[in-house]
Amino acid sequence: MNYTVENLEKNKAKITVKVDSKDWQNALQKAYEKTKNKYQIGGFRKGHVPYKVIVNAYGIEVFVNDALDIILPQEYGKVLDQEKDIEPVDTPEVGINAISDATLEFTLTVQCKPDFTLGKYTGLEITRDKVEVSDEEVMTEINAKLDEAGAWIPVVDRPAKNGDQVIIDYSGSVDGVKFDGGTAEKQTLLLGSGNFIPGFEAQVEGMNIGEDRDIKVTFPQEYHEKTLAGKEAVFAIKLHEINVKEVPALDDESVKDISEFDSVDEYKANVRKNIEDKKNAEADSKLENDLIQMIADDSKVEIPQCMIDQQVDDMVQEFEQRLQYQGLNAKDYYKYTGMTQDKLKEGYKENAAKTVKMRLTLEALLKAIQIPVSEEDVDDKISEMAKSAGKTFEEYKGYINEQYREYLKRDIITSKLFEYLKNNNTIK
Repeated sequence: MNYTVENLEKNKAKITVKVDSKDWQNALQKAYEKTKNKYQIGGFRKGHVPYKVIVNAYGIEVFVNDALDIILPQEYGKVLDQEKDIEPVDTPEVGINAISDATLEFTLTVQCKPDFTLGKYTGLEITRDKVEVSDEEVMTEINAKLDEAGAWIPVVDRPAKNGDQVIIDYSGSVDGVKFDGGTAEKQTLLLGSGNFIPGFEAQVEGMNIGEDRDIKVTFPQEYHEKTLAGKEAVFAIKLHEINVKEVPALDDESVKDISEFDSVDEYKANVRKNIEDKKNAEADSKLENDLIQMIADDSKVEIPQCMIDQQVDDMVQEFEQRLQYQGLNAKDYYKYTGMTQDKLKEGYKENAAKTVKMRLTLEALLKAIQIPVSEEDVDDKISEMAKSAGKTFEEYKGYINEQYREYLKRDIITSKLFEYLKNNNTIK
């Protein structure tokens, strides 16, 4: 393989490659092996037509696309192995200069990582969020745990009220006609939760067990089912059960049930520490983010549009995946909200540009500071993980492949980088 590299403006490189005849013919042969079963010519069984016969009949063009798919990545990889200064950030544009059964010459126009002028990264002043934990926060956490430990107890001597859990049948209709999804039996409803149509739950309040009642509600104008939006509906309700949650009082006995502690004071102290630890972790994370943002703001770079577009695509993909985790379909989300993927992308562009610049800043810092990480550092990290998992180092080490070991090394480097930045800047 012979190649030349020409540096173009805006951090682009033009690579011209002349492929060795033997390598090109080998790629054509592989393309033939891949597609030969498609061809049937008189005198030959299907799949057994010789390469030259097919070329004579149809021309070399029938194999070119598949052969290019084989040879281009192969030759491009060879160039990148040699040219360490070329750091692609996008798929290259391909141009074919010359092609025959023995000759291939092509060009790759590559968008490279932009030049980056790192801003000041020591001697800065930055503020870390102050961490405080109030008694109210502690009690909110404890009350949530007590509520989880509570039990629903049947009520038979009073009407339903806000906060009760009720079991109901309901059947809804608009203009006397029942609609899809408007009927259910033995449906559990927490009064006051706001899970049903506005006004529905409030009208169930006051009902007694065994009572039937018709209630009127109006669907919101922005209701997801357009055929019902803004319309008045009547629901026939039958109430079967009323339950009230009994929550244990906070005392030493209940603490033993909901935690590993024996007293209220011990439990409160632990809850406070957990909240404080969480807030400290959040404050540290924000401080690190703010440090990189401050350095990025002082750095100079002209970011290629393709890097921003790729980041936008990643953000949209991550958003749609979050919808899936919540049981929502992206197409339905766009349909019911009036949002489109293009609008979503437009809204992400500014943040995407900031994210790319911060990533480039982090890479430039790592290159400038040259954080050393030894194999012993990685082993120490694995030992910590083993201890947390209740295993010995040797046991846990068996789960760690080389790829994950490299991931741990990068994680250690990043942690040491932030330690360096914190030690070399003033944090208030």
